[in-house]
Order: sequence, then C-alpha cells, then structure tokens
Amino acid sequence: MSKIPKRVLITGAAGFLGSHLCDRFIKEGYSVIGMDNFITGSFDNLAHLTDHPSFTFIEHDVCTHISIEGDLDYILHFASPASPIDYLKIPIQTLKVGSLGTHNCLGLALAKGATILIASTSEVYGDPLVHPQTEDYYGNVNSVGPRGVYDEAKRFQEAMTMAYHTFHKVPVRIARIFNTYGPRMRLNDGRVIPAFIGQALRGEDLTVFGDGSQTRSFCFIEDQIEGLFRLLLSEYSQPVNIGNPSEISIRDFADEIIKLTGTTQKVVYKDLPVDDPLQRRPDISVAKKILGWEPKVARHVGLKKTYDYFKKLSSEKLHKKEHKTFDAYIKTKKS
Repeated sequence: MSKIPKRVLITGAAGFLGSHLCDRFIKEGYSVIGMDNFITGSFDNLAHLTDHPSFTFIEHDVCTHISIEGDLDYILHFASPASPIDYLKIPIQTLKVGSLGTHNCLGLALAKGATILIASTSEVYGDPLVHPQTEDYYGNVNSVGPRGVYDEAKRFQEAMTMAYHTFHKVPVRIARIFNTYGPRMRLNDGRVIPAFIGQALRGEDLTVFGDGSQTRSFCFIEDQIEGLFRLLLSEYSQPVNIGNPSEISIRDFADEIIKLTGTTQKVVYKDLPVDDPLQRRPDISVAKKILGWEPKVARHVGLKKTYDYFKKLSSEKLHKKEHKTFDAYIKTKKS
C-alpha cells in the first residue's frame, strides 16, 4: 500500500523564494499547492511545474478567505512584496498581506491542524543598534517612515503568529530571512544585486547610495531554502535568523560586480534613502544549534549563477509576451 504524500500550501508561490520552495517540496515527495495573486510574482517561476502531478496552483489573494479541500500538513506563508520598490508602490497591500493574509493563513492552519511557517525578515530589526543581529534584539524601527509599511507588517505578522501559538496551540515556525539572492529574482526588483547586475548588463554606471560604507550579508537561494526546510521540520517555535553572516560593504560589493561582469562602468553615488539600514548581518548561532544549518555556497559561486541567469533573462525579455492571467500564460506555453 503506497504512502499518501504530505500536503503543503505555499503562498506567494510565484515569487522568488516561493517558487524555489515549491521545487524543494516536490523534490522531497510532497504534494504542493501553490497560491499567488501575481501582484509581484511571475508566471515564469512556475511554468516548469504546470504539468507536474504533485503540483496544484490556485490563483488567489490570501487577504480574502482561504479554502483548501482535504487535509493539509504544512503551510508556508510567503505572500508579500519584499523589495522597497514594491512596498513603497503598494503600501496598503503590503500591510494587508502581513496582517489579514497572515490571519487567514493562521486560521487555516488551526482548522487543518497544520504546522505553519511564516516568512519574516531581517527588516524587523530596522536600522539596528546591535551588530550582528540576534533573535533577542527588539529592533530600531521607524513605524511611520517609508519602510514602516513593510517592517511593521512583518512585526505584526510575528506577533499574530505567536498569539495563535500561545492561545490556540498552533505549531508555528518564524523565519527571519536576511538578504537572499539567486535565479528568479526580478531584474527590476530594486534590491542591490539585481540593480547592480541590471545596470552592468545595460552598460550603465553602478549606483551606490550614501558613501557605500553600509553593509549587507547575502545568502544564496539554495542555502536559504535548505535553512527554511529544516526550520519547518524542527520543533522550534521562536524566531530564527536564516542568512549568511559573511558581511561586505556596498562599495566593495559594487567592485565585485564590476569584476564579475567584466564591465568598465564606474560607480556613482547618490543620497542614502530614508531609514536605509547601515548594517545588516545575522547572528546564526540559533540556526546552527537548533537546525544544524549554516550557508555553504560561497558568494563568488552564487553571484556567477545569478549573473548567468540575469544575462539569459535579459536576452529572452526582448521576445517575451505579457499575459494577464495564469491560465492564459499556460495555454501559450502548451501551444
């Protein structure tokens, strides 16, 4: 008698992280339900799964009631704008998906007896006064600043998740995700890696905000997915930093991108955006201890894979046709 595969719902499935999670869970033998409303996700990220027997897609906004037939073992809530370009353009939707969307996912987890993992972020630490950032640091966040819509949506998301855990005994996992990069990021994402690579591909100078002394720590997508997978299957309900502690200044990182792409552009400097964090580096001691996890992919290796992806993507974009619905996109792919 064959064993019935466990079922997992992944919201934000058409996004960068969500689509890679779909791949991982299918590879592990799960039955995957992907959900997205394509407000920032891409049809292309799921095209390779449309005929897979273990994958089902539902086009839906998680801010409205979620109904899933049958049993559900796990929920991964990854629906949310995640780049400044997006959440500054759609601030209300960003707040709603972190509040209403999270509430709906938690309610579904309660109804189904499912374990839920929510995608929180290093942005809950704001512009940190503690370095590196540990999970017990409460953060330095401007709730009414331009980034507040994202920061506070995620902070509320964590509070709501923990309330469901303590009051309803819902099994929860909270991943505080630090800067992650790799194939399937959007070239117009607005974050530093696609921004730099996009400028290099277009023959433009690389734009550094401020004096470039601010730091970031970049985690390759394969490492991030491994950390998230281990966290979900753990028994740990407190927040966990998932990121790469290898820190680099943006000025030095621009030089790395110029060397990688072989371009001759120079670096130009512009004013630092309001509330842009000056330091970002995770302390991953908890992840090491609880999950036995730490990043494996060196930055130069991950960047090469990411650059190759964007180079191919920029070439294909010239011939890409836009579609308004997932069904229309799939019909085109099959024709």
